[in-house]
Amino acid sequence: MKRFVIIYIWLAGDFQLVLSVNLKDTPILGSKNTPRLLCKDTVSGGFEYQVCQNHSVLFHHEDSEEMYIGGTDFVLKLDMDDYHVIEKFTLKTTGQQQCQEGPCENVITVIEKFQDSLFVCGTNGHKPQCWKLFSSVNNQSHEIVESYEGTGISPFVYTQNSLSITVDGDLYAAAPLGADRSSLQFRRKAGSRTNVWMYDNWVSEPTFISVSWVKRKEDPENDKIYIFFREKNSDHSPEADPWISRVARVCKVDEGGSKRFFQNMWTSFLKARLVCGFPVESLYFSRLQDIYVMHAEDWHDTRVYALFTSSWNSTAVCIYSIRMIEEIFETSSFKGYNKDIPTPRPGTCVPNSRRLPPATVNVVKDNPEMTDWVHSMHYTAPFYISSNNYTKIVVDRVQAVDQHMYNILLLATDSGKIHKVLEAGSEPFIISETQLSNSSSIQSMKLDSKKKKLVMGFPEKISTLDLQRCQEYNNSCETCVLARDPYCAWTEFGCTPTVPGGIQNVMNGETTVCPTSAEGQKQVNRTRREIDSSSPVHLRTVHSVPLSVPFYLSCPIDSYHAVYTWEHKGKSSPCLQMQSNCLHLIPVMTQENYGVYECVSKEKDYTKVVKKYHLTQQVILTKTASETPYKENDAIAVASQTVSIILGLAVAVLQIIII
Repeated sequence: MKRFVIIYIWLAGDFQLVLSVNLKDTPILGSKNTPRLLCKDTVSGGFEYQVCQNHSVLFHHEDSEEMYIGGTDFVLKLDMDDYHVIEKFTLKTTGQQQCQEGPCENVITVIEKFQDSLFVCGTNGHKPQCWKLFSSVNNQSHEIVESYEGTGISPFVYTQNSLSITVDGDLYAAAPLGADRSSLQFRRKAGSRTNVWMYDNWVSEPTFISVSWVKRKEDPENDKIYIFFREKNSDHSPEADPWISRVARVCKVDEGGSKRFFQNMWTSFLKARLVCGFPVESLYFSRLQDIYVMHAEDWHDTRVYALFTSSWNSTAVCIYSIRMIEEIFETSSFKGYNKDIPTPRPGTCVPNSRRLPPATVNVVKDNPEMTDWVHSMHYTAPFYISSNNYTKIVVDRVQAVDQHMYNILLLATDSGKIHKVLEAGSEPFIISETQLSNSSSIQSMKLDSKKKKLVMGFPEKISTLDLQRCQEYNNSCETCVLARDPYCAWTEFGCTPTVPGGIQNVMNGETTVCPTSAEGQKQVNRTRREIDSSSPVHLRTVHSVPLSVPFYLSCPIDSYHAVYTWEHKGKSSPCLQMQSNCLHLIPVMTQENYGVYECVSKEKDYTKVVKKYHLTQQVILTKTASETPYKENDAIAVASQTVSIILGLAVAVLQIIII
């Protein structure tokens, strides 16, 4: 739905169009699906590419102070403190490939730590290749060594689907074996264990989204690797979803079948349908878009945050636990299989998969799909639904001043924005929206949880976002608490990154936790690093306005979860939202319109005056020949005010048209 404000003014006996504003990207006041705060120019670091990149890949280990970025013909090594380039590895196309489609570029698609080096692969002019990179040490220049031929690890062109992961020294990957995107499947490609791959009939035109290794510290031989993907639905009826979202798993110790049967094929592969939607209405978000796995000490509690899109232009986030996923794999019957389930149960991790009985392997070969579906933790509905077109998701875990841990969803839109969403209870709370680019979308995204920063790759730049930007809520204790941002708390220095003894109420945002005494607040105001721009000293603005002219008042919107009203002589009128401002329109000034106006916001239990105006009547003097000339300032002020009103928002009639 598109929203426009169309403004007309009565001129020359007719209505004339003055202004048309598209409100498509303007949040609606009071909506719980609206970000509470809009932020701009909040990038805390990064750098710009010399040439725009069609594709970028980011690699960072939590324990490392470095990040690697792969682009076209290069890999950059960055310092995570200030994001300056430490080292550049140039990786031009090798050999003399004849590229029929486009330039012979080497677009880097894979960066992993593998075999004691940085392992990178690229398209290499439609002939995938991998290299080992060794950084410079003791004034020795860095070294680039050719490694594996890259088919099956890197795609032939960067637009083709692929993914990779290293597990216990082994490299797993999914990439097409042919330039025509053929034979796309998940394989163990290199390392100490046997190379294994999938049976062709297991998936239908898959798009692999993510892969994750879930460790079992107490039982490493039972470690599983989970693959998240979507595939074409074999049911082609009009009412059927064209895509089915899936989770599959294989055992880390799987070595494939015996030489006589299923050699080098996964003997533990199982898959199940991953559903997100409204089961009672049989309405589902069917297209899996992105995955973030939040690991836990106890593998049962590991969470999967899944981003889905739909055919009706909405996106949803559903949350699953590995415990729930495992329960389906361990207890569900096998779709299409009606005999007794053999022992060991198909999909079980065993020390030597080559010795599995044929009956067990046959079920995996012919009926790997589970009958039961994997439902989300909230079951009856997704955790979060939005009309925004989200493309990527990461999730951070934050300890607030109440010592509780909270999860923060960071969602990237297709228009270069980041939404910061609190998971506290069953209802999402959208803390803020940050605009990072007006011209491009986010290609890649990595969370640095230790430094509380989000690193994003754009075609033209790498940007970092500080997740602890507490100064955005620095006006008062109430503003800080209403934000419900677990990264922040109110202290004697204002709203600051969370410290012991700070004031915050993440669960409910109730401002009753704030000091009530005036002296307490004054002490805070005196010691704060920023002056409260909304204090009474700055509130009142006096305007001298002549009779019979149109006029408008404007008040900044500092929270889109608040309700704004204009108070005048005991009467209340609603706010007219114009992007980030709340307006009060006076078509023609009369005696009744003079006096004091207050723009009042109310959010939960907190009410405040955001802006105060005092309108007084202005008398325009006329000059006769015998009179001393008066100062021109008043007349000029009236003229400029009238012109600005006509060209701006002063109206006789205003229509809000929703199309």
